[in-house]
Amino acid sequence: MRLLIWHVDGFVAEPTERGRSKVADAEPRPVRVEDALVVFAACEKADEPEPKAVAERAAAAIVEVARQMGERTVVLHSFAHLFVELSTPATAKRILDDIERALAEQGYTVSQSAFGWFNRLELRAKGHPLSRIARQV
Repeated sequence: MRLLIWHVDGFVAEPTERGRSKVADAEPRPVRVEDALVVFAACEKADEPEPKAVAERAAAAIVEVARQMGERTVVLHSFAHLFVELSTPATAKRILDDIERALAEQGYTVSQSAFGWFNRLELRAKGHPLSRIARQV
């Protein structure tokens, strides 16, 4: 799994059109946050044998960055454009849901952008040296 983590002043994801995947949120909702981490996540084919373990490692990586930034709000955004051999959509959704649960259990406010949908995005990134971090878990 690959993660691109942005520390943002603000982020909006508004679903505009359903994608081609058979796995998509039935009732997509917009996401709006301020002062948060936005995690662009790509699930890889190699993640399929142990999705729970991948979710645990991803959640730990996100918590590490959140602590560094002093943030308690996280948005998970499925992002199949990180140039990897992708997992199945069902596996990706399962991993993202598991990450969301793990973070929520640790007291984070977590949301996901609409899975399986194209979204109109607005992003206001902070401008400090650690405001964009990449991880592979």
